[in-house]
Amino acid sequence: MNAHIASPTKPAPEPATAINGEALVRSARTVIATEAAAIHALEPRIGQAFVEACRLILGCAGRVVVTGMGKSGHVGRKIAATLASTGTPAFFVHPGEASHGDLGMILPQDVVLALSNSGESDEVLFILPVIKRQGIPLIAITGNEQSSLATQADLHLDTSISVEACPLGLAPTASTTAALVMGDALAIALLEARGFTSEDFARSHPAGSLGRRLLMHISDVMHTGDGIPVVTQDASLTQALVEMTRKHLGMTAVVDAENHLLGVFTDGDLRRALDDVGVDLRGATVASLMTRGPKTISADKLAIEAAQLMEKHQIHALLVVDHEHRVVGALNIHDLLRARVV
Repeated sequence: MNAHIASPTKPAPEPATAINGEALVRSARTVIATEAAAIHALEPRIGQAFVEACRLILGCAGRVVVTGMGKSGHVGRKIAATLASTGTPAFFVHPGEASHGDLGMILPQDVVLALSNSGESDEVLFILPVIKRQGIPLIAITGNEQSSLATQADLHLDTSISVEACPLGLAPTASTTAALVMGDALAIALLEARGFTSEDFARSHPAGSLGRRLLMHISDVMHTGDGIPVVTQDASLTQALVEMTRKHLGMTAVVDAENHLLGVFTDGDLRRALDDVGVDLRGATVASLMTRGPKTISADKLAIEAAQLMEKHQIHALLVVDHEHRVVGALNIHDLLRARVV
């Protein structure tokens, strides 16, 4: 006969309504305070080793190769992404995969940035001899300056903590936060040293909102050619309304024979004309009803500048002119919305 061993029973979970809300809040606040203290403890450690690490990376002809195992690996991936998006070419290599072929991704002109809180992660230590044999500089971020990784590194950045936020002292919490902040400190110090600008940042984030704001120009979103609503100064009100309706921009440019801008006729001008009993709507020319000296913009300006101009002057459309004040394009707020500039 086979003996039946009963599975250990777990106490039934308490109903959600019975959970102590004050205890939850207290626990969360303790975690925040513990991790804040770990971050604060990093500040006095930023010294010569940090400076030399920055100099080493700034002088690197290749890329920063970040590696780490477990939670340190997750943090390392984020650090690599932050470095890459702020002007320091970087990528992450999993140390386990590295020992099975991915070490070929690391070249002599690179710099390796290795993370391990204990400094004794087997997967990381296993690839160190190959890295050292190629003469590749190694920067370590650990919580133990006496560890194998720290002592074998060319430079060590200390992220040791007094206590984890986990009450069991097991789950990496304050230690991973400290490592992440050290990585951010490196990235931003390097960014400033390189003179990296918001325009540079946008070029590596072309699909993001910042990229659209800093890379998209008026010429990218404006209507051109037959898409521009335009009439001559002797056009009737009816002709102007037909042009506005056909081009769907809520306005039309009024130009002379050489396409120089004389004014703009908008939906607002039409409403004002309808309210003015002194206006002969049948006989009036658009030139007598238009707004003279309208706000304009040039095609080489950023699209976000058009949005700011519209907001400032409470208008919904703009005409685009060249250096001789000839009309070359037109756009309205809907064009900017479609382009996701606003």
